[in-house]
Amino acid sequence: MDPMSWTGTLGPILNPLIVASIAVFFLAFLTQAVMIFAGMRPGEVVITPDQNHGISIPRSPVDYTLMAMKYAILVFLACIVLFFIAGVFQSDLTDQGVVGAVGARFLPVWIALIITFTVSIRFKRVLGLYGKLFDSPIGMVGFFLVMFWVFTAIFAGLVATHGPIDVISQMRNEVPGAFIPNSNEGDFPAYLLGGDNLGRDVFSRMVHGAREVLQIAPAATLFAFMIGITLGLPAGYFGGKMDTVITFIANLVLAFPVILLFYLLVTPEIVLAGVPQYMSMVLFIFPIIFFVVLFNSRYHTQPTKRAILLAVVLVTGALCYFSLISDRGDSDSPLRFWPEVLDIFDIPGNLLIVFVSVVFVNSPTVFRIVRGIVLDIKTRDYVAAGQTRGEGPWYIMLWEILPNARGPLIVDFCLRIGYTTILLGTLGFFGLGVDPESANWGSTINEGRRLLTIYPHPPLAPALALMTLVLGLNLLADGLREESLKD
Repeated sequence: MDPMSWTGTLGPILNPLIVASIAVFFLAFLTQAVMIFAGMRPGEVVITPDQNHGISIPRSPVDYTLMAMKYAILVFLACIVLFFIAGVFQSDLTDQGVVGAVGARFLPVWIALIITFTVSIRFKRVLGLYGKLFDSPIGMVGFFLVMFWVFTAIFAGLVATHGPIDVISQMRNEVPGAFIPNSNEGDFPAYLLGGDNLGRDVFSRMVHGAREVLQIAPAATLFAFMIGITLGLPAGYFGGKMDTVITFIANLVLAFPVILLFYLLVTPEIVLAGVPQYMSMVLFIFPIIFFVVLFNSRYHTQPTKRAILLAVVLVTGALCYFSLISDRGDSDSPLRFWPEVLDIFDIPGNLLIVFVSVVFVNSPTVFRIVRGIVLDIKTRDYVAAGQTRGEGPWYIMLWEILPNARGPLIVDFCLRIGYTTILLGTLGFFGLGVDPESANWGSTINEGRRLLTIYPHPPLAPALALMTLVLGLNLLADGLREESLKD
């Protein structure tokens, strides 16, 4: 059976519009570049010298090229949306085409996005900085791209058409839209984005790869922030020898090339020596310290409430901490004595190595950012007022300084998730620290690059997925920065 077409039954109608919009966009872009090179500029505000002092903005040819580019993009996006909508309501794969079928598979994601945006826009005035994000077009685009992949990771089991490691030998290096010969009843009958060199579904591996990436990047970044904040606050606030020692250690780590540091941390000799396990024992204690100090400083005048909160933090933190660093299946684990009944979850050894490596590399940078912010904020009047009231130093750091540093930290958090995603993709590309059969985007790109000139589709899908997620995180950070500066 012939493969599906890309655009299905709507192709003859919408394809000319897509081609025309692309042609108009590039023609307008080139025309605008020539005009700007020739010295022409967009129209500027002109105040008319009458009694009403009216304002007008005369349009120049540059403005018309900008309008042409904007409407060309809108037409292109409208055509893609129509393909997706048609794919949802059409039942036959041949009628849907590849684009329509892919759009139909993402139906749970579209529904979740519509609900999220509707609720967020409806209540944006009471949602603080998150609500203000929806006043920024750049922030909304970034939020859309990020949440698209977040919901894809959540609904991966519903979106994917096959398992991430399911192999059908007849589908090796098949083109997008290829039908599976003699498919079983109830199974999805096609590979929407083709097959890789082993006969696995590229579309399904891309979808499951979102879950692989988003299981590590946000959590690792959050751990790195807790370590950086826990060390950066006292270093910047107290200064002295503590600041000198911690800053020296941070600079020592930062002076090491990142990729080389990753190579060292995931090499078999280092792993067999138990270095990642011992590093995890040190690094994973910081979140517990952070929350203990946070609640102790806030509720030190309410002993009963403070005791309850600290008990909850310590018990929950201890269970999570020992579960994180212990692995009863690993004979070299330093904490195999931890009772299995209390081991609520296990992180595979290779995943733990990657997690620890990312946290270790990101923590010094976060520390330096927090330290620099504290050095600036601790000279403000409200900090002096807190000291005059007799507030403790940790209360001032965590409940006076840290909330006023949230804008830059939130922006950096979004950017750092993007950097971490790239680092994970880099590690996967080099086959370091991740399962070779993992659907991790970096691993998938590496596997597909060997036949890139002949079969470009296996590495192209995960590469575009990685690019759009990182782009979304950067746009989201720009939107948050833009809105935080208005506070």
